[in-house]
Amino acid sequence: MKKSTIGSSMLLFLAACIWGVAFVAQSVGMDYMGPFTFNGVRFLIGGTVLLPVVFMRVRKKKDTQQEIPPMLTLKGGICCGLAICAASLFQQIGIMDTTVGKAGFITALYIVIVPALGLFLHKKVTGKIWIGAVVAAVGMYMLCINESFSIGRGDAFVFVCAVLFSIHILVIDYFSPKTDGVALSCIQFYTAGILCTGAAFFVEAPALEQIMAGIIPILYAGVMSCGIAYTLQIIGQKNLEPAVASLILSMESVVSVLAGWVILGQALSGKELFGCALVFAAVILVQLPERSKRGNVK
Repeated sequence: MKKSTIGSSMLLFLAACIWGVAFVAQSVGMDYMGPFTFNGVRFLIGGTVLLPVVFMRVRKKKDTQQEIPPMLTLKGGICCGLAICAASLFQQIGIMDTTVGKAGFITALYIVIVPALGLFLHKKVTGKIWIGAVVAAVGMYMLCINESFSIGRGDAFVFVCAVLFSIHILVIDYFSPKTDGVALSCIQFYTAGILCTGAAFFVEAPALEQIMAGIIPILYAGVMSCGIAYTLQIIGQKNLEPAVASLILSMESVVSVLAGWVILGQALSGKELFGCALVFAAVILVQLPERSKRGNVK
């Protein structure tokens, strides 16, 4: 396995860990404000956190005479911002009308949706990835679903969220190799933040008091989940297939359960532990190197 592939995998796993803990911040934040306000503020914070890094990288590239088309970066950032804005809103709204277990499993369906959508883009999907996706989906079901499964209004919203997150992963896969990852991430956050904040003034009643009351979960969601984790995703995906990236990112659900077990003392059943093992096995499976017909490692 190439060092660049291992490094990219570690970046995506770190992003998954941050997002796993961010479920707590998202849940607490909804106690103080609506989904449009919460997402709007956290995305604007995420974009602002990245501005100094963007300026430093621009200056460095001027010194090395490395040029990246600014309009392509702008276009990519806006496309990514539209996708992440829609996906996050559907997730936040859906969680209000469904259980956390159902939401976690349905959102994790992007590990299957990504390779399926990739077929329409003429991307090669190996049998190993399909097997890994199915194993991971079964693991997610055992990990998250503890009640009888049914499709309600909230479930439908979260399913749309899973489709939109799949599109977001594919959009990043297209633009990240051609642009600066940090600048792309910064633009996507400002795009999503402006859209969500604007919508909040029409459908909600955002107030400074609400934001200050929930400042801690907003800061975590803005700085860690947005500013750091999504940027790690964009950088990490440069050397990985989107289907592989989606499987690694799906570890966020496993991390969220394990964090509750270790930090909060919440016990895991044997069924949930087996689900964790299946997801981890799926991620390892898709990382194994392919072998040529002669048996040599590629």
